[in-house]
Amino acid sequence: MVEDVITPRGPYRLHLIVRRPHWSGPVVGGVVHARQRSDGRVVVRAPDEDALVRARFMLALDDDTSEFHARFARDPLLGATVRALVGYRPLRAATVAHAALRGFCGQLIQSSHARALERRIARVSDGGLVATQAGLARVTPVELRALGLAQHRATGLARLVRAFELERLRAHPTAAVLARLMRERAIGPWSVGVIALEGLGRYDHGLVGDLALVKIATSLWGRSVEGWETAELLAPYGEWQGLASELLMLGSVRGLVPGVNPDAARLTRVRARRAA
Repeated sequence: MVEDVITPRGPYRLHLIVRRPHWSGPVVGGVVHARQRSDGRVVVRAPDEDALVRARFMLALDDDTSEFHARFARDPLLGATVRALVGYRPLRAATVAHAALRGFCGQLIQSSHARALERRIARVSDGGLVATQAGLARVTPVELRALGLAQHRATGLARLVRAFELERLRAHPTAAVLARLMRERAIGPWSVGVIALEGLGRYDHGLVGDLALVKIATSLWGRSVEGWETAELLAPYGEWQGLASELLMLGSVRGLVPGVNPDAARLTRVRARRAA
Protein backbone atom coordinates (compact mmCIF):
# COMPACT_ATOMS: atom_id res chain seq x y z
CA MET A 1 0.00 0.00 0.00
CA VAL A 2 1.06 3.58 -0.65
CA GLU A 3 -0.20 6.68 1.15
CA ASP A 4 -0.24 10.36 0.30
CA VAL A 5 -1.46 13.42 2.18
CA ILE A 6 -2.94 15.81 -0.39
CA THR A 7 -3.88 19.45 -0.10
CA PRO A 8 -6.95 19.88 -2.33
CA ARG A 9 -7.06 22.77 -4.74
CA GLY A 10 -9.74 25.22 -3.70
CA PRO A 11 -12.57 24.58 -1.23
CA TYR A 12 -13.05 20.88 -0.53
CA ARG A 13 -15.34 18.96 1.84
CA LEU A 14 -15.10 15.20 1.50
CA HIS A 15 -18.22 14.53 3.57
CA LEU A 16 -20.32 16.50 1.09
CA ILE A 17 -18.98 14.47 -1.82
CA VAL A 18 -19.23 10.94 -0.40
CA ARG A 19 -21.84 11.66 2.34
CA ARG A 20 -19.67 10.25 5.13
CA PRO A 21 -16.36 11.09 6.85
CA HIS A 22 -14.40 8.32 5.14
CA TRP A 23 -14.48 6.89 1.65
CA SER A 24 -13.51 3.55 0.15
CA GLY A 25 -13.83 3.04 -3.56
CA PRO A 26 -12.86 0.42 -6.12
CA VAL A 27 -10.24 1.02 -8.77
CA VAL A 28 -8.77 -1.37 -11.29
CA GLY A 29 -6.68 -3.78 -9.21
CA GLY A 30 -7.90 -2.93 -5.74
CA VAL A 31 -9.58 -0.52 -3.37
CA VAL A 32 -8.58 3.00 -2.35
CA HIS A 33 -9.40 4.73 0.94
CA ALA A 34 -9.60 8.41 1.81
CA ARG A 35 -10.33 10.61 4.79
CA GLN A 36 -10.12 14.36 5.33
CA ARG A 37 -8.14 15.66 8.28
CA SER A 38 -9.17 18.59 10.44
CA ASP A 39 -6.58 20.76 8.65
CA GLY A 40 -8.39 20.16 5.33
CA ARG A 41 -5.82 17.84 3.80
CA VAL A 42 -6.95 14.46 2.50
CA VAL A 43 -5.18 11.21 3.33
CA VAL A 44 -5.39 8.71 0.48
CA ARG A 45 -4.23 5.09 0.70
CA ALA A 46 -4.05 2.94 -2.43
CA PRO A 47 -2.59 -0.39 -3.58
CA ASP A 48 0.00 1.31 -5.82
CA GLU A 49 0.98 4.62 -7.42
CA ASP A 50 -1.34 4.15 -10.40
CA ALA A 51 -4.30 3.61 -8.09
CA LEU A 52 -3.29 6.68 -6.09
CA VAL A 53 -3.36 8.81 -9.24
CA ARG A 54 -6.75 7.37 -10.14
CA ALA A 55 -8.08 8.13 -6.64
CA ARG A 56 -7.00 11.77 -6.96
CA PHE A 57 -9.04 11.99 -10.15
CA MET A 58 -12.09 10.20 -8.74
CA LEU A 59 -12.15 12.52 -5.73
CA ALA A 60 -11.47 15.63 -7.87
CA LEU A 61 -8.72 16.68 -5.48
CA ASP A 62 -6.86 18.69 -8.11
CA ASP A 63 -9.83 20.76 -9.31
CA ASP A 64 -10.35 24.30 -8.06
CA THR A 65 -14.02 25.30 -8.04
CA SER A 66 -13.42 28.68 -6.39
CA GLU A 67 -14.40 30.55 -9.56
CA PHE A 68 -17.75 28.77 -9.71
CA HIS A 69 -18.61 29.66 -6.12
CA ALA A 70 -17.51 33.27 -6.58
CA ARG A 71 -19.51 33.74 -9.79
CA PHE A 72 -22.74 32.10 -8.70
CA ALA A 73 -22.94 32.75 -4.95
CA ARG A 74 -25.69 35.34 -5.61
CA ASP A 75 -27.35 33.56 -8.52
CA PRO A 76 -31.15 33.86 -8.16
CA LEU A 77 -31.71 30.15 -8.72
CA LEU A 78 -28.56 28.46 -7.46
CA GLY A 79 -27.04 30.98 -5.06
CA ALA A 80 -28.31 29.49 -1.79
CA THR A 81 -27.10 26.04 -2.81
CA VAL A 82 -23.72 27.36 -3.94
CA ARG A 83 -23.22 29.02 -0.58
CA ALA A 84 -24.40 26.00 1.41
CA LEU A 85 -22.39 23.39 -0.49
CA VAL A 86 -19.00 25.07 -0.88
CA GLY A 87 -16.43 22.31 -1.35
CA TYR A 88 -18.68 19.88 -3.20
CA ARG A 89 -17.47 18.18 -6.41
CA PRO A 90 -19.08 15.19 -8.18
CA LEU A 91 -17.50 11.83 -7.39
CA ARG A 92 -16.12 10.27 -10.57
CA ALA A 93 -15.92 6.79 -12.05
CA ALA A 94 -12.65 4.86 -12.04
CA THR A 95 -12.62 4.46 -15.83
CA VAL A 96 -14.26 6.19 -18.77
CA ALA A 97 -15.73 2.82 -19.73
CA HIS A 98 -17.41 2.52 -16.33
CA ALA A 99 -18.90 6.00 -16.75
CA ALA A 100 -20.22 4.87 -20.14
CA LEU A 101 -21.74 1.79 -18.50
CA ARG A 102 -23.38 4.05 -15.92
CA GLY A 103 -24.69 6.29 -18.67
CA PHE A 104 -26.34 3.37 -20.46
CA CYS A 105 -27.74 1.78 -17.29
CA GLY A 106 -29.22 4.95 -15.90
CA GLN A 107 -31.39 5.99 -18.83
CA LEU A 108 -35.03 6.40 -17.77
CA ILE A 109 -34.99 3.98 -14.82
CA GLN A 110 -34.90 4.44 -11.05
CA SER A 111 -31.39 5.22 -9.80
CA SER A 112 -31.25 2.32 -7.33
CA HIS A 113 -32.18 -0.14 -10.07
CA ALA A 114 -29.67 1.47 -12.41
CA ARG A 115 -26.82 1.10 -9.91
CA ALA A 116 -27.73 -2.53 -9.23
CA LEU A 117 -27.68 -3.22 -12.98
CA GLU A 118 -24.36 -1.40 -13.28
CA ARG A 119 -22.84 -3.59 -10.55
CA ARG A 120 -24.14 -6.80 -12.14
CA ILE A 121 -22.62 -5.97 -15.50
CA ALA A 122 -19.30 -4.88 -13.92
CA ARG A 123 -19.05 -8.19 -12.05
CA VAL A 124 -19.73 -10.23 -15.18
CA SER A 125 -17.41 -8.19 -17.39
CA ASP A 126 -14.45 -7.72 -15.04
CA GLY A 127 -15.13 -9.80 -11.95
CA GLY A 128 -15.32 -6.80 -9.65
CA LEU A 129 -16.94 -3.41 -9.11
CA VAL A 130 -15.05 -1.52 -11.81
CA ALA A 131 -15.78 -2.04 -15.48
CA THR A 132 -13.01 -1.69 -18.04
CA GLN A 133 -13.36 -1.30 -21.76
CA ALA A 134 -11.66 -4.63 -22.43
CA GLY A 135 -13.98 -6.38 -19.99
CA LEU A 136 -17.14 -4.83 -21.39
CA ALA A 137 -16.04 -5.67 -24.92
CA ARG A 138 -16.06 -9.36 -23.96
CA VAL A 139 -19.75 -9.25 -23.03
CA THR A 140 -22.17 -9.74 -25.91
CA PRO A 141 -25.39 -7.77 -26.40
CA VAL A 142 -27.33 -10.96 -25.67
CA GLU A 143 -25.54 -11.33 -22.33
CA LEU A 144 -26.12 -7.66 -21.51
CA ARG A 145 -29.79 -8.10 -22.28
CA ALA A 146 -29.95 -11.17 -20.02
CA LEU A 147 -28.44 -9.11 -17.21
CA GLY A 148 -31.26 -6.58 -17.51
CA LEU A 149 -30.11 -3.92 -19.98
CA ALA A 150 -32.73 -3.02 -22.60
CA GLN A 151 -32.05 -4.41 -26.05
CA HIS A 152 -31.21 -1.19 -27.89
CA ARG A 153 -28.99 -0.03 -25.01
CA ALA A 154 -27.23 -3.39 -24.87
CA THR A 155 -26.48 -3.13 -28.57
CA GLY A 156 -25.40 0.48 -28.23
CA LEU A 157 -23.06 -0.18 -25.30
CA ALA A 158 -21.48 -3.17 -27.03
CA ARG A 159 -20.96 -1.08 -30.14
CA LEU A 160 -19.45 1.85 -28.22
CA VAL A 161 -16.83 -0.19 -26.34
CA ARG A 162 -15.72 -1.77 -29.60
CA ALA A 163 -15.67 1.45 -31.64
CA PHE A 164 -12.60 3.30 -30.28
CA GLU A 165 -10.40 3.72 -27.19
CA LEU A 166 -12.56 5.55 -24.67
CA GLU A 167 -9.67 6.64 -22.43
CA ARG A 168 -8.27 8.64 -25.36
CA LEU A 169 -11.24 10.97 -25.09
CA ARG A 170 -9.38 12.63 -22.21
CA ALA A 171 -7.01 14.23 -24.74
CA HIS A 172 -9.78 15.99 -26.68
CA PRO A 173 -11.84 19.12 -25.96
CA THR A 174 -15.37 18.58 -24.72
CA ALA A 175 -17.04 19.76 -27.93
CA ALA A 176 -15.15 17.15 -29.96
CA VAL A 177 -15.96 14.45 -27.40
CA LEU A 178 -19.66 15.29 -27.46
CA ALA A 179 -19.77 15.27 -31.26
CA ARG A 180 -18.03 11.88 -31.42
CA LEU A 181 -20.20 10.24 -28.77
CA MET A 182 -23.47 11.54 -30.20
CA ARG A 183 -22.73 9.69 -33.43
CA GLU A 184 -23.11 6.40 -31.56
CA ARG A 185 -26.43 4.56 -31.35
CA ALA A 186 -28.61 4.53 -28.24
CA ILE A 187 -26.69 7.33 -26.58
CA GLY A 188 -28.29 10.67 -25.84
CA PRO A 189 -27.45 13.95 -24.10
CA TRP A 190 -27.88 12.57 -20.59
CA SER A 191 -25.55 9.59 -21.15
CA VAL A 192 -23.02 11.87 -22.81
CA GLY A 193 -23.26 14.17 -19.79
CA VAL A 194 -22.50 11.27 -17.44
CA ILE A 195 -19.45 10.31 -19.48
CA ALA A 196 -18.23 13.91 -19.59
CA LEU A 197 -18.81 14.64 -15.90
CA GLU A 198 -18.03 11.31 -14.23
CA GLY A 199 -15.70 9.72 -16.78
CA LEU A 200 -13.66 12.68 -18.02
CA GLY A 201 -14.09 15.07 -15.11
CA ARG A 202 -15.43 17.87 -17.31
CA TYR A 203 -17.62 20.57 -15.79
CA ASP A 204 -18.58 22.27 -19.06
CA HIS A 205 -21.40 19.93 -20.11
CA GLY A 206 -24.50 19.39 -18.01
CA LEU A 207 -26.71 16.38 -17.37
CA VAL A 208 -29.27 17.44 -19.96
CA GLY A 209 -32.42 15.36 -19.67
CA ASP A 210 -31.88 14.16 -16.11
CA LEU A 211 -35.29 13.37 -14.60
CA ALA A 212 -34.50 15.44 -11.50
CA LEU A 213 -33.74 18.47 -13.70
CA VAL A 214 -36.95 17.85 -15.64
CA LYS A 215 -38.87 17.97 -12.35
CA ILE A 216 -37.09 21.18 -11.33
CA ALA A 217 -37.85 22.87 -14.66
CA THR A 218 -41.46 21.64 -14.51
CA SER A 219 -41.88 23.17 -11.07
CA LEU A 220 -40.24 26.46 -12.08
CA TRP A 221 -42.02 26.88 -15.39
CA GLY A 222 -45.41 25.48 -14.37
CA ARG A 223 -45.81 23.19 -17.36
CA SER A 224 -44.72 19.77 -18.54
CA VAL A 225 -41.08 19.85 -19.68
CA GLU A 226 -39.26 17.59 -22.11
CA GLY A 227 -35.77 16.35 -21.29
CA TRP A 228 -34.02 18.38 -23.99
CA GLU A 229 -35.48 21.60 -22.55
CA THR A 230 -33.33 21.28 -19.43
CA ALA A 231 -30.42 22.59 -21.53
CA GLU A 232 -32.08 26.01 -21.16
CA LEU A 233 -32.03 25.61 -17.38
CA LEU A 234 -28.27 24.98 -17.42
CA ALA A 235 -27.23 27.45 -20.13
CA PRO A 236 -26.61 30.42 -17.75
CA TYR A 237 -23.82 28.46 -16.02
CA GLY A 238 -21.62 28.25 -19.11
CA GLU A 239 -18.47 26.25 -18.60
CA TRP A 240 -19.74 25.14 -15.18
CA GLN A 241 -22.94 23.45 -16.39
CA GLY A 242 -21.87 20.01 -15.15
CA LEU A 243 -21.31 21.18 -11.60
CA ALA A 244 -24.46 23.32 -11.76
CA SER A 245 -26.44 20.21 -12.75
CA GLU A 246 -25.38 18.38 -9.62
CA LEU A 247 -25.90 21.32 -7.30
CA LEU A 248 -29.36 22.09 -8.67
CA MET A 249 -30.41 18.53 -7.88
CA LEU A 250 -28.80 18.55 -4.44
CA GLY A 251 -30.21 21.97 -3.62
CA SER A 252 -33.72 21.10 -4.71
CA VAL A 253 -34.02 18.19 -2.27
CA ARG A 254 -32.71 20.46 0.50
CA GLY A 255 -35.29 23.15 -0.23
CA LEU A 256 -32.58 25.59 -1.34
CA VAL A 257 -33.78 26.28 -4.90
CA PRO A 258 -36.43 29.04 -4.91
CA GLY A 259 -39.68 28.15 -6.63
CA VAL A 260 -39.05 24.42 -6.79
CA ASN A 261 -41.76 22.24 -5.34
CA PRO A 262 -41.24 18.54 -6.15
CA ASP A 263 -44.90 17.73 -5.47
CA ALA A 264 -46.06 20.49 -7.81
CA ALA A 265 -43.73 19.19 -10.52
CA ARG A 266 -45.19 15.71 -10.21
CA LEU A 267 -48.77 17.00 -10.43
CA THR A 268 -47.96 19.15 -13.46
CA ARG A 269 -46.58 16.13 -15.31
CA VAL A 270 -49.61 14.02 -14.34
CA ARG A 271 -51.99 16.70 -15.68
CA ALA A 272 -50.00 16.92 -18.92
CA ARG A 273 -50.17 13.17 -19.45
CA ARG A 274 -53.92 13.15 -18.82
CA ALA A 275 -54.46 15.99 -21.27
CA ALA A 276 -52.41 14.33 -24.03
